[in-house]
Amino acid sequence: MMTQTNNRAVPHSSSLFKFNVRDAGTLIGLLIIIVTFSFLSPVFFTVPNLLNILQQSSINALIALGMTLVIISGGIDLSVGPTAALSAVLGATLMVAGVPVPLAVMATLGIGAICGIFSGTLIAYAGLQPFIVTLGGLSLFRAIALIYTGGSLIFGIPMEFRSIINSTLLGVPTPIVIVAVIALVLWTVMNKTPLGEYILAIGGNEEAARVAGVPVKRTKVTVYIISGMLASLASLILIGRLGAAEPTIGNLWELDAIAAAAIGGASLMGGKGSVFGTIIGVIILGALRNGLTLLNIQAFYQLLATGLIIIIAMLIDRATRGK
Repeated sequence: MMTQTNNRAVPHSSSLFKFNVRDAGTLIGLLIIIVTFSFLSPVFFTVPNLLNILQQSSINALIALGMTLVIISGGIDLSVGPTAALSAVLGATLMVAGVPVPLAVMATLGIGAICGIFSGTLIAYAGLQPFIVTLGGLSLFRAIALIYTGGSLIFGIPMEFRSIINSTLLGVPTPIVIVAVIALVLWTVMNKTPLGEYILAIGGNEEAARVAGVPVKRTKVTVYIISGMLASLASLILIGRLGAAEPTIGNLWELDAIAAAAIGGASLMGGKGSVFGTIIGVIILGALRNGLTLLNIQAFYQLLATGLIIIIAMLIDRATRGK
């Protein structure tokens, strides 16, 4: 469906949260996993364990939500893990040095934004391929983090900050609350703002979007800034829980994020995906790993199961495309 925005014709994004056949299939998949593990393990379907799954999935959820926007726009961001690592070590340094926590948090998010500007500018204005740029960022940001720390841990995260991350709100762990708020904000952006329409339009047909008056370059940079800032936010949750930061965190986070987005229905060709689907995809991965761990299944088989689910999700996407 097309709509007019400032005399510019762009696709309407209301379908991004439409409950369709693909979303129904993703939900059914999650229900099958929950029912199966509930029968196999008496611990699985308990409130503490379900909260544990959501809390353990919170970091992956933040990364995956940012990745979803990038994928919908037709790009990819392979540098989210190293962005998180660089943000973590620099943010931790500021906190340990006595910088007030709110300022340190803002600076940490700013580091993620700078990484996003770096990648987004090269992609949008220099015309480089997202895969190549973010692959370079993957090495570059990780190298800076390692050089800065000398490969060492940074200890001494203030209890003031750690107590916030490890607190609860009405019995719900803070990381889950943060993810819920971010998901709601991104849902609003994607469904109620011109930015959401622009992202969908660019992913659907970049040239058509440009002809229609969509600010393609500015939108692309914005998407990578959001992805970088969410990676930084994920790093803050991690260092708050661990009480330390290290330059090697975030290894392979990008793969989990891409997997969650793909399971949730995002098309790697761009133009398709949803906040709702990605959240369900993250929970599917978290529930699967939790259930297999409760059954004492080795990590190798967990990796095997994850790979099979991704392939099945792609087959379902292929079968339901256009419905």
